Amino acid sequence: MDATVDEDATLMLAYAQGDLSAFEALYARHRGTLYRFLLRTCRDQAVAEELFQDTWSRVIAARGRYQPQAKFTTWLLQIAHNLLIDSHRRKRPMLEGDAAELALAQVEIPQQEQPEHALSEFEQRRRLQRAIEQLPDEQRTAVLLRLEQDLSLEEIAEVTGAGRETVKSRLRYAMNKLRDQLAE
Repeated sequence: MDATVDEDATLMLAYAQGDLSAFEALYARHRGTLYRFLLRTCRDQAVAEELFQDTWSRVIAARGRYQPQAKFTTWLLQIAHNLLIDSHRRKRPMLEGDAAELALAQVEIPQQEQPEHALSEFEQRRRLQRAIEQLPDEQRTAVLLRLEQDLSLEEIAEVTGAGRETVKSRLRYAMNKLRDQLAE
């Protein structure tokens, strides 16, 4: 474990003993990471804000049971991921399968995304963000955890509850899709 992980675990254990300043330090350190993950994963600000609050509520409720078996960030993102899954299960998808593909095919591609148009660095980043947003949920989550949170395959597996090889496959498929989309 590195110093940050040890410090986070120490802070969480101190919070479990009643040190509110320890929680404030954890919150200040991890709120941005957590919120970005939720917003980029669910792509709905209202839902992200609700899940953000729910995640911290779960952290507060679990303080007495907390055991530093993994990095604090991994544990925090695992809570958030489980809440995301619950949120997705409560929603019904608007379109599925062929209907979704037909709807996407009818959307006109904006001029700045045409291959013959030279893209600025900002437009390229935005295009990557859009491509990531179009990935299936499991692949998008794996990509965001890898690229934005710099988690290892094992840590992603722990956060998502999937096997290491499943995570590896999701990342491989996602990267192939992103490569194909960005090459267009």
